[in-house]
Amino acid sequence: MSATLGGRPVLILPEGTRRTVGRDAQRMNIMAARVIAEAVRTTLGPRGMDKMLVDTLGDVIVTNDGVTILKEMEVEHPAAKMMVEVAKTQDDLVGDGTTTAVVIGGELLKEAEKLLDQAIHPTIIAIGYRMAAEKAQETLNKVAIPVSIEDEETLKQIAMTAMTGKKAESAREYLAELAVKAVKQIADKVGDRYVIDIDYIGVEKKPGKSTFDSELVEGVIVDKERVHPGMPKRVKDAKIALIDAPLEIKKTETDAEIRISDPSQLRAFIEEEEKILKEMVDKIVSTGANVVICQKGIDDIAQHYLAKAGIYAVRRAKKSDMEKLARATGGRIVNNLEELTAEDLGSAGLVEEVRIGEDKMTFVRKCKNPKAVGILVRGGSEHVVDEVERALHDALSVVAAAIEDGKIVMGGGAPEVELAKELRNYAQKVGGKEALAINAFANAVEVIPKTLAENAGLDAIDVLVELRAKHEKPDGKTYGIDVYNGKIVDMKKLGVLEPLRTKTQAIKSASEAAIMILRIDDVIAASKKEEKGPKSPETPGGEEGGGEEE
Repeated sequence: MSATLGGRPVLILPEGTRRTVGRDAQRMNIMAARVIAEAVRTTLGPRGMDKMLVDTLGDVIVTNDGVTILKEMEVEHPAAKMMVEVAKTQDDLVGDGTTTAVVIGGELLKEAEKLLDQAIHPTIIAIGYRMAAEKAQETLNKVAIPVSIEDEETLKQIAMTAMTGKKAESAREYLAELAVKAVKQIADKVGDRYVIDIDYIGVEKKPGKSTFDSELVEGVIVDKERVHPGMPKRVKDAKIALIDAPLEIKKTETDAEIRISDPSQLRAFIEEEEKILKEMVDKIVSTGANVVICQKGIDDIAQHYLAKAGIYAVRRAKKSDMEKLARATGGRIVNNLEELTAEDLGSAGLVEEVRIGEDKMTFVRKCKNPKAVGILVRGGSEHVVDEVERALHDALSVVAAAIEDGKIVMGGGAPEVELAKELRNYAQKVGGKEALAINAFANAVEVIPKTLAENAGLDAIDVLVELRAKHEKPDGKTYGIDVYNGKIVDMKKLGVLEPLRTKTQAIKSASEAAIMILRIDDVIAASKKEEKGPKSPETPGGEEGGGEEE
């Protein structure tokens, strides 16, 4: 990029830099973001289709999970990357509704483009979109209905809604039950609210058997086998020592040299090592422990002594598994073996080694009121197990979100049609050019019922007209599309429910991303570095210039 001064070129940006300005930059960014939305749009809803993704190594993923598709797609364009971020944020905060968020984001940009063609300034559109997003949050809170942790039936319906259209659909009722039980088990009450961290639900997957053979373990599944064949395979009434220290002789940090002039000295040296290891094991035995889960290594000689003492031991357990074990068994992770006491031990009804397929795993079962649990996911093949695990993650996330917030909304496009109706009324009150943007926002959120209808092979226009008519009536707020019969039905009766957070977060993320992309009027992209060099920096752009009052 260069300018001329007195006929001589003045270089400002390095050679090879591409610059797109004004309307062209906006068009290019909007198009890139919309391509991402179109890529996942066909996966929305119970009748959504799947995508097959093949990576550079030839590994195959078959899924209709929005965030998985977008993470696996190698997206280059900076504006398209912003849409992928929307899906990731939705996944981190809610765990479900990723496709919804991206599709709404793409549709907001499509509607904005129509307004840009009518010569409406992007800032005006951004102001209108912000007003509409705020109004949308308010409306969603108004249509939400309360739910409590005790209402298992409703929580099950929420979990089943999240799994509809996924590979796990045939076993969704069974899996929904597992999800609700697991989330209720690990919920911590803080004041009058619940706090749930679904990381305390360890999900292990193993191909083989059917999805109905998946099981909830009241304790923890550790993907490790016992370290010595002489150890017991099953330990009842287990007293578990959780040790984050190596049961090995620590090698000296510095380069030390030991000179031995007599064979007996070598023998004494080896015996001393054995004695230290035996003392370690004796220390564990003295506390009454009969199971040892060690985060570090266990020396062969220590393994021998542990086996002799009839102790079941596992080594190199993951840090996350150790934390789950501490919560499930009531034990304490000890960093110094000298400090291990009987009070630090956790307890479980049964610890056993189970062979699944070619692998052996350790199951810590029958813990009293465990605050961490495990779910073993089974399925016919590797691909099925992966997809069932993704569906289960969605189910766990939505149940947790519903319990934490205590509010749910209907599914099947019902809240979106209600939102659009409220926004159109709001636009009339606001007036001015901003009203055009608010109306555009209303049109955009209706993309959800429209897409649900299209993916089910229904006539989208007919369905939308019928839905709007229903929502004009006082009792019509909960009506949405029954995609299986192509009818407009009360979603509450049908049991199609979602947590409020799925919708509020989708609207927030989608509107913020759309506004950010709209406000970019200049894209300055550096030239690509040669292969093996670092990747080119992401295109700058965005929130400069007159920040409007909010």
